[in-house]
Amino acid sequence: MTTMDADTTGNTAAAAARHTPQPTSDPRGEAQTVTDTAETPTSAGVHGYAKQKDAHIKRLRRIEGQIRGLQRMLEEDVYCIDILTQVSASTKGLQSFGLQLLEEHLRHCVADAAVKGPEAIDAKVQEATKAIERMLRS
Repeated sequence: MTTMDADTTGNTAAAAARHTPQPTSDPRGEAQTVTDTAETPTSAGVHGYAKQKDAHIKRLRRIEGQIRGLQRMLEEDVYCIDILTQVSASTKGLQSFGLQLLEEHLRHCVADAAVKGPEAIDAKVQEATKAIERMLRS
């Protein structure tokens, strides 16, 4: 992720650390770094979500609260089905957020690429298609 969010205490450094690619291991036992292969602009510009940024942050904080609620439920030995219900609600919240962000990407970034020409729009449509594929697999 190329954006920096402040965590609930306003600590952008901690939030940035959470967005750092994490090493994973492959079947051969060698460490690898997981990175996003989508091309992202190197300069900070206006993104499709810019107009809704505050609402998105509020929504993500609500989802974060749901996840923390899951942790508390485990600590308090809550019944399994009640925890699974909360997992479902948290998952639905993230999916809904992702779809909204995708819509904004299509309206802003893909529409902007359409002005730049066929190659630019093809690249943005391919990028969006890959993002949709990742969302469907999750």
